[in-house]
This record gives sequence, C-alpha cells and structure tokens, in this order.
Amino acid sequence: MGKNLNKKRRRNDRLSGSAEIINFQHTKFETERVLPPIKALNPTQADYLDALRKSPQVIVLGPAGTGKTWIAATHAADLFRNRRIDKIILTRPNVPCGRSLGFFPGSLEDKFAPWAAPVAEAIKERIGKAAYDIALKNGSIELVPFEVMRGRSWKNAFVLLDEAQNATPAEIKTFLTRIGEDCTVVINGDISQCDLPSDSGLRTVIEMIDRQNLPVPVVEFTRGDIVRSGICAMWVNAFEEAHI
Repeated sequence: MGKNLNKKRRRNDRLSGSAEIINFQHTKFETERVLPPIKALNPTQADYLDALRKSPQVIVLGPAGTGKTWIAATHAADLFRNRRIDKIILTRPNVPCGRSLGFFPGSLEDKFAPWAAPVAEAIKERIGKAAYDIALKNGSIELVPFEVMRGRSWKNAFVLLDEAQNATPAEIKTFLTRIGEDCTVVINGDISQCDLPSDSGLRTVIEMIDRQNLPVPVVEFTRGDIVRSGICAMWVNAFEEAHI
C-alpha cells in the first residue's frame, strides 16, 4: 500500500512538474518580447521610419542593401506584436529573377515562400519563430501571390508589396484597390531593376503621385545609403557604373 502511494505521489509530482513547464512555456510565449525600437542607420532610413509612422501608404525606392524590405517587415512585426493590426500580408509580382514559380513543387503558396523568405526572417526575428509559425498557420500572416490577388480585400492589416518595379500598371492597380480600412501599405522597389518588357506599374504610380499631388510619401534611397555590407555596396556601384 505504501509503495503504491509513493508511486502515485511520484507520478503526480511528475505530472505537476510537466504542467508547470507547459504553463511556463505558455506564459513565456504570451509575455511581450522586450525589444529595442528600430534604429535608423542613416538619415534616409530615419525619413522612411517617420513616413511609416505618419502615413498609411509609403512608397520606398532604391538599390539592394539599403534596408527597404527589412525596415518594412520589422515595423509590420512590431505593429502585429503590439496588437495594432490583425494581419500581415506579403506579396510580390511573379516575375522571377532566375527560375520561375513553376519550377518549384507544391501549392502556389509553397512556390511563393522562397521569395518571401527575407521578409519572413525579419518578422521571425521580431516576434519569434513559434509565434510566426502559428500566425502563418491561422492566417494572421499571409503570403499572397499576385495570381490570387483579384477578388481579395484586407482591413486592419500591414500590406507589403515587394519588388514592385515588376508589377505592370494593371497589376499595381489591382493591388492598390484591394486595400480596405485601417491598413498600412508599403510599396517597395527599385525601378532600375525592372524585369518587365513593358512599362513598370511602380513608375506609373510615382508619376501619378507627382502629377496629381497625392498624399503618399515617396522615400528614395541612393547607393550611399547601402548598409548591408561594403561588398554589397561595391557590387551595386560596379554594376551601376557598367550600366547593367
């Protein structure tokens, strides 16, 4: 009888310990992550962050390595983490640099995932991998290929259109008319890297903003704003000088 009672106590202790661990993990997951604010590394990044905080729509231009995508994704993650938005929507035109979407196996979302990886990694750094995976599973974070853009609409969300120079005027019109109430929209691109055989929708939108004096800030990075690395800056400058 005594042995059975001790075994029962030990079993209860183990169960109690497991419950405490699970509860601790749950509490740790729910506890707000204490993170430093996004720090601007140059005046243009400071202008970009200011525009993100003050305007519901921002267009950001410039070469690779300037932090355009990272700042947008990190800002979106902070809004989501602080429950100021319900969703993060990531999309980009399906004009590939290299292999096409059809090369990859899986669903359209699976095919799209490799292109969304830089944004996804920035969000994971800010909210944690577990929180990112849960948000992706329950639809709070969506990777939306342009093929399924028509008919969609969003509200109370952060929407990032990356590589926007590769959207046609018709595609970027479709994107901009999907936006509902309480959304922050970032259109990010580099017109000099357009892979389209025809006009870029990003260029069209910038011209419309200028011509019609629309209240949409346009932040433009230059080669001098590259922060990724000295090697990145060197090659961006080299290709620019070679007109490639």
